[in-house]
Amino acid sequence: MRVWLKIVVIGCLFSSCSENEIMIPNTYQPTPLPLEIPPLFAERILDPVIPFNNPQTVEGVALGRKLFYDPILSGDGSQSCADCHSPENAFTDSDRFSVGIDGNVGNRNSMPIFNQAWNYDENFFWDGRSFGLEGQAIEPVKNPIEMHNTWVVAMANLQNHADYPELFFQAFGTSTIDSVLVTKAIAQFERTLISGNSRFDKHLLGTLTLTTQELNGFDIFMDETKGDCFHCHGNVNNPLWTDNIFHNNGLDAIITDVGLGAVTGNPADNGKFKSPSLRNLQFTAPYMHDGRFETLDEVINHYSEGLQNSPTIDPLMKAVGTGGVHITESEKVDLKAFLLSLSDAEFINNPDFQNPN
Repeated sequence: MRVWLKIVVIGCLFSSCSENEIMIPNTYQPTPLPLEIPPLFAERILDPVIPFNNPQTVEGVALGRKLFYDPILSGDGSQSCADCHSPENAFTDSDRFSVGIDGNVGNRNSMPIFNQAWNYDENFFWDGRSFGLEGQAIEPVKNPIEMHNTWVVAMANLQNHADYPELFFQAFGTSTIDSVLVTKAIAQFERTLISGNSRFDKHLLGTLTLTTQELNGFDIFMDETKGDCFHCHGNVNNPLWTDNIFHNNGLDAIITDVGLGAVTGNPADNGKFKSPSLRNLQFTAPYMHDGRFETLDEVINHYSEGLQNSPTIDPLMKAVGTGGVHITESEKVDLKAFLLSLSDAEFINNPDFQNPN
């Protein structure tokens, strides 16, 4: 609803004065909405990244949530952001490759969306080609193998909608819709997608005791002679469980998808992809940038005995000379138990993150 301010103007000319009322629109201020930051995040990492020109608001988040689930942004009105980033899969896709509106199939697995307000380098996608959440939200709409629309058409559809002009006014103080405001709203909603209540989180907070198997798995994770996982995925002091850095993790001897190298133009970056968070692995299969591994067991086997050498392999893959770290079958079981303890069922079932329609 628009808010108007009545200003009384008193005009005096010589000894004669008159009073006139002029109605002008007041500057609209949406309602601030601070992020709900988990205790471990507040204790162990820096503050979230919130752009000064896109603060979190009640109205902006509500608009972004509606847009995230609305197929109106796609070329034929059949596909929304949530079709490739569903809440039950921790906002990724259970298919190896997502299918666009024309039946075209991509060549990478959808990345999960959570805890993105702490992505400090602000480079998004597996290859880092977009800067900021707002920048990331631009591409799927116009990508010919995804939503296959143009922003001109998408904006016109929103502008002609019965509800959206007023919702944009409530969120941003203007009913004139453009792609900048659309992506700002979506980014505001995506920043609220915070996962920080796994079994391991509760263990660190002292409210739950992990099983012996899970604790053994954590020891393997941290052991440089066994799992050696923490270099890329952090430790108890990094509740994101990713370094948000790009690595060649030994998937292929011959690199066909150059990843970061295509963005930077530097051959030394060929085959490097962003480390995903280890949170919510219970819900985010399949795994790796190309979804090649259907199970967590396959992922563990890769690092245990499946590493492939290549010119750009990361130095952190220290066991590549022997094909992997070669942990035992019982150690694999324990490691898997720990990794699954990082999953957060409350996150995927949070009613604030579901389809509002």
